[in-house]
Amino acid sequence: MVKQKQQYKLVLFDMDGTLLNGRTICVFAEKKGFTDQLSAILLNTKEPYEKSIEIAKLLQGIRYQELLDIFRKIPLQEHVETIIPLLREKQLKTGLVTDGYQRFANDLKKRLGLDYVFANRLAINNQLVTGDLFFQNKVLQRSNNGKIYSINKRSVLDFLCMVLDITPNEVIAVGDGQVDIDMIEAAGLGFAYRAPPDVQSHADIATDDLRLIIKYIEG
Repeated sequence: MVKQKQQYKLVLFDMDGTLLNGRTICVFAEKKGFTDQLSAILLNTKEPYEKSIEIAKLLQGIRYQELLDIFRKIPLQEHVETIIPLLREKQLKTGLVTDGYQRFANDLKKRLGLDYVFANRLAINNQLVTGDLFFQNKVLQRSNNGKIYSINKRSVLDFLCMVLDITPNEVIAVGDGQVDIDMIEAAGLGFAYRAPPDVQSHADIATDDLRLIIKYIEG
């Protein structure tokens, strides 16, 4: 069901596959030669947060600056550099919520001029990745699908609503993966962006054009 235009105050974006035209860890794996190890982890039957622990260990010993240089070459999705300034112009707050890594998400936040970023912390010592990971979802809260992810995006949405003194109905959420579903469902307007059918079924709108967001913002 397509919802009517109303006064939204906050837009929350997933990062990989939503703001970025690519998945950070997959690009790291391709560039650093651990694609097979990554695929094996992604295909196992462990909880998503357990997979996140194993994946972080694949980065052990790599220089942070090398990964940052790789990250900065991942292209943005189409129209990202158009939509973000328009949201700022309309005085909406913007946030990035990802099960990726804080340092890289912070870099994208700065590049795009976003207001908030929530991610997992990848430990770095002497400019080398240690392989340790610190979750945003510290209490291992389950999502509605019964799985435990390293980040709980619904809890981030609720936290920002408290900080901004707004309701979930005043939030737009945009994502493309299973980890995004709780956030998409909780928001007043949920976008499944270039997402598979199982994610689209939980969204108000399925689209491949981020500019569609503007049509649902007043003024």
